[in-house]
Amino acid sequence: MRRPPKDTAEGNRKLSRRALIVGGAQAGFMGLLALRMRYMQVEEADKFRLLAEENRINIRLIPPARGEIFDRNGIAIAVNDPSYRITLTREDAGDVDLVLDRLKSLVPLDEEDLERARTELKRTQPFLPVTVADQVAWEDVTKIAVNAPALPGVTPEVGLTRAYPQQDDFAHVVGYVGPVSDYDLSKLDAPDQLLLIPRFQLGKVGVEAKLEDELRGKAGARRVEVNHVGREMRELDRREGQQGENLQLTIDARLQAYVQARLEGESAAAVVMDVRNGDLLAVGSAPSFDPNLFVRGISVADYKSLTENKYRPLAAKSVQGIYPPGSTFKMVVALAALEGGLIGPEDTYYCPGHLEVSDRRFHCWKRVGHGHVNLEKSLRESCDVYYYELALELGIEKISSMASRLGLGERLDIPMSAVASGLNPTKQWKREARGQDWVIGDTVNSAIGQGYVLASPLQLAVMTARIASGRAVTPRLIKKVNGIEQPDGAGDSLGLNENHLRQVRRAMFSVVNNRQGTAYGSRIIAEEMRMSGKTGTSQVRNITAKERAAGVRSNADLPWERRDHALFVDFAPADNPRIAVAVVIEHGGGGSSAAAPVARDITLQALYEGEPPLEAYPQKDRPRIRELQKKLREHQPVTGSDLKSRA
Repeated sequence: MRRPPKDTAEGNRKLSRRALIVGGAQAGFMGLLALRMRYMQVEEADKFRLLAEENRINIRLIPPARGEIFDRNGIAIAVNDPSYRITLTREDAGDVDLVLDRLKSLVPLDEEDLERARTELKRTQPFLPVTVADQVAWEDVTKIAVNAPALPGVTPEVGLTRAYPQQDDFAHVVGYVGPVSDYDLSKLDAPDQLLLIPRFQLGKVGVEAKLEDELRGKAGARRVEVNHVGREMRELDRREGQQGENLQLTIDARLQAYVQARLEGESAAAVVMDVRNGDLLAVGSAPSFDPNLFVRGISVADYKSLTENKYRPLAAKSVQGIYPPGSTFKMVVALAALEGGLIGPEDTYYCPGHLEVSDRRFHCWKRVGHGHVNLEKSLRESCDVYYYELALELGIEKISSMASRLGLGERLDIPMSAVASGLNPTKQWKREARGQDWVIGDTVNSAIGQGYVLASPLQLAVMTARIASGRAVTPRLIKKVNGIEQPDGAGDSLGLNENHLRQVRRAMFSVVNNRQGTAYGSRIIAEEMRMSGKTGTSQVRNITAKERAAGVRSNADLPWERRDHALFVDFAPADNPRIAVAVVIEHGGGGSSAAAPVARDITLQALYEGEPPLEAYPQKDRPRIRELQKKLREHQPVTGSDLKSRA
């Protein structure tokens, strides 16, 4: 049925309006699209060009060579050695299992490494190489190269890894590096992108950790062109990284090796310090460990053997260990009394073998007493009662003040891990730390370096150096950074009366060189090398009444861990001090019998800068020293033109 003309005309008018509206909307949309395209192609052309480039071009970091570490004479302590590894690319290998079986027949491979490699190969892109084995011997690399046609996809690669040629000599000083862990990253707010590189090595303890930023260096970069799946097509350009800074320590590697060897068989620590500038010449701790074990991850068995050893080989006892200083603290009390005008060098106290204080008897080590004692005799024979009397007159605050001036109770600033501050107690400290008032017995105990007083071997060496020099000497471990000399630790004058210092030094000389001195048996015969020192014995327990009734009287009757610590401090030569030495033998018994001979031997080794002549020792000791020197000659630092040339 035909529509009426009127309806047809009306429909045409409606259609024309609809077409107009739709056409207008389309035109508007196209106009907006054109404007947007113009904006994107003209106004933001640079932005989108950059985004396209980022999809096509990747920036890949190049790890820098880590800075190396040397002793004061240029002997290598921490170096970068070539490290060979084997990688496998899945798409080139074809049958991965077959290639791995062939590879295993040529070179020794750990099953755990193989399983890890198989797992990693399945989840990575087929064109990306996966490490199958690390730290591979050069002989194995050559086998792979010869059999390359039968090993498709297998590639030997070379990189750098940390090595410690001196092994356990510097383990506690330099520390070690290891692969970056999630724990390491969690401690950093904005970690360096270098740390995200697989198997990148980071300083874990010691100098390696404390000077990580200086040793790490600056990353280089490669600009590479990649396709849409990330496959590298070609390298566009390369910028090499900046090697980390080389460090030169103040430590003498030969002396350090001697110290470690001399402490062998003991749980002990020793510090040798240059009195004139604060240089640490040796910082020993025994037993030690081989830091090379940690570089690529220590085995469970090796780590367990270290952590379960009662002698604590992982602890840097020279700086971490804190001990009651025992009678080595008596110089502090003596100087405080002299500076306070309480005594003169000839003033005496009577020692009957004990002192009654507040209904408690404080014994002298010599039960029959020392009789009338002046300053020199008090140090020479280590009379306890003399210092009980001084402490009661001085009070703990004056003693503590002098201890602070001599470097005790202070955390010394050297780049080693867990450097202890020790404890220099005061009345306020006890109220805050223990919630108790100070009592008179605390002062008496402190007078002989017992009670709450604690010090590290490093602090004792600093104390001795300050007494010897009269200056606020501070320890220095880093001698040069990239060949630039670092500030020394000579320090300013302590402001102590030189006559008082001279009196204490004279008394310390008598300790070693007078027949009645507690360390006379460990004296130095060579006139120009004679030393001044002080013995110390610190209790770690009291023998109970029950134990005494059972016959326990001495250290020999007790288990090792309950015996007294043995201490000795000295400086030499006595008339022109160059070095200060502190030795602590854990649970060694008496300072005169255990620590003094070790300190004497170390002192002579440092003074002669090598093996001293037998004539420097007392006649009775020479046969034993001859045998000891013969044994210790085997413990020399690793040297060679290849290592020295790196310094």
